[in-house]
Amino acid sequence: MTVDLITILCIISTVSAVEETLMDTRTATAELGWTAYPTSGWEEVSGYDENLNTIRTYQVCNVFEPSQNNWLLTTFVERRGAKRIYVEIRFTVRDCSSIPNVPGSCKETFNLYYYETDAVIATKGSAFWMEAPYLKVDTIAADESFSQVDFGGRLMKVNTEVRSFGPLSRSGFYLAFQDYGACMSLLSVRVFFKRCPSVVQNFAVFPDTMTGAESTSLVTAHGVCVPNSEEVDVPIKLYCNGDGEWMVPIGSCSCKAGFEADNGNVCRVQNISVEIRNTGAYFQHSGLPPRDLQVEPGPGAVSAVPPQQPIHHGGRRVLRLSQWLLSGRL
Repeated sequence: MTVDLITILCIISTVSAVEETLMDTRTATAELGWTAYPTSGWEEVSGYDENLNTIRTYQVCNVFEPSQNNWLLTTFVERRGAKRIYVEIRFTVRDCSSIPNVPGSCKETFNLYYYETDAVIATKGSAFWMEAPYLKVDTIAADESFSQVDFGGRLMKVNTEVRSFGPLSRSGFYLAFQDYGACMSLLSVRVFFKRCPSVVQNFAVFPDTMTGAESTSLVTAHGVCVPNSEEVDVPIKLYCNGDGEWMVPIGSCSCKAGFEADNGNVCRVQNISVEIRNTGAYFQHSGLPPRDLQVEPGPGAVSAVPPQQPIHHGGRRVLRLSQWLLSGRL
């Protein structure tokens, strides 16, 4: 890998991925209205997070009753074209060993599922809960559990876990949480997808691009040269990886003749300066000479000058115009 390519990759990596939120219970101002089965399981309550902000939560704590199988189903979530979905779950779990006389059926984990569909579904009746074609995402365990109850929130040990699933192809999906004997609270659930933001690299504009269906997917994005630039060598493209980051740049654009780079990824008309001396007029500019040049040596005097090929002088290109070309017009 060349030094230039390493530099480009470092620049691209600084462009942060965009997370597009599909659902976030932290913003809820009313009841979430999720479906619990059986009704003696999950319960929606108003609670507080670790910063004492009021939130809507779901909790369950039937640890003294064996053979628990409590389901909680979210409302329908539209995927909005996303092929892979991420779920951020913030939750607390009670340490089973801290509960006096608790039976061995007490758990400190729960299961996360999803159900993909094209329409809102009816959830009444036990048949749906036992036969719906849920797909399991993962069994989620707490990194930390709490052993003391403090309603002021000072002793809360909040866990944050992120899981993803895909590929998705239907209009939307439901999330399902299965409790089988834990004492826990779901503090918040955020559902989102990732995309690579629009970016300008190597004088090419790459569009906002959705990530692929797998975490290892690379989605090709074709670039368009910025105004006053043109492709060099091969078609230009970048790859959007599963984390919403751009990588592997291929090809580039460069400024056309008569234009120069400005601020990294903009091509502007070259600046030309004029210096009148006794021996003639000198035009200094940063690139190739223009096709036509208008000279304004003084008020009311304008002369069209055909430029000659530049000569190198002091590290800059200098276009020399003879004294004769300007004589009689000053």
